[in-house]
Amino acid sequence: MADIAKSKIIIVGGSSGMGLALARRCLVSGAEVIIVGRSEARLKRAGEALQNPSGLSAVAADIAREDQVADLFKRIGRLDHIVSTAADIEGAYELLPSVDLKAAQRSSKANSTGCCSPSMARRSFRPTVPSPSPRASPPIGRPRGSVVAAVNAALEGLVRALAVELAPVRVNAVSPGWVDTPIWSFVAGDKKDETLDAMARRLPVGRVGQPDDIADAIAFLMGNGFTTGTVLHVEGGHRLI
Repeated sequence: MADIAKSKIIIVGGSSGMGLALARRCLVSGAEVIIVGRSEARLKRAGEALQNPSGLSAVAADIAREDQVADLFKRIGRLDHIVSTAADIEGAYELLPSVDLKAAQRSSKANSTGCCSPSMARRSFRPTVPSPSPRASPPIGRPRGSVVAAVNAALEGLVRALAVELAPVRVNAVSPGWVDTPIWSFVAGDKKDETLDAMARRLPVGRVGQPDDIADAIAFLMGNGFTTGTVLHVEGGHRLI
């Protein structure tokens, strides 16, 4: 397994949750880390949470906008790894008759098509590890989950296609299941704790995931040079129940 020390890593969605946990892990390993997000205020808070080390920089950009993606890669130059944990699920968790088409399209752009930006593909870098959105599609279809399930299914197909098209660049995904991140405030509102506790009792591991669990998985994919076109399930046995 390769050491990620001295690697240059961009983490889209690195201002919170899984992306922030991964940024912390990579910085401790000696990597240079660029966190990217749409909110300058959240990026600033993330930098403060990480104690603003010298190896960290932050760039505000929206990966659903190709002009901003192109400008981003012009600014940061050569990379070793690209990771995307970005998600836009506002308005996406609705029963199908209530789904707003613009919200669904925005979710698709942020969570799947943003990972195959032409500007990303033109870069000179080694392994690429796009990670799906923090709300991975469940093993069984559920009400209000049609948009998110469709987006994540598309992302799984994209991983396999890009692994062939961009070879020898590696492309992998992590399917993280139920993880305690701030995004649950949008999904469950004031029932967040109740919802996660109920799932924890059902999972074989007896708990929901933490951001560090997913950071471990992404770090493995970055370091393992013999893994590509793979969806790594890190979901506490959710597929078994």
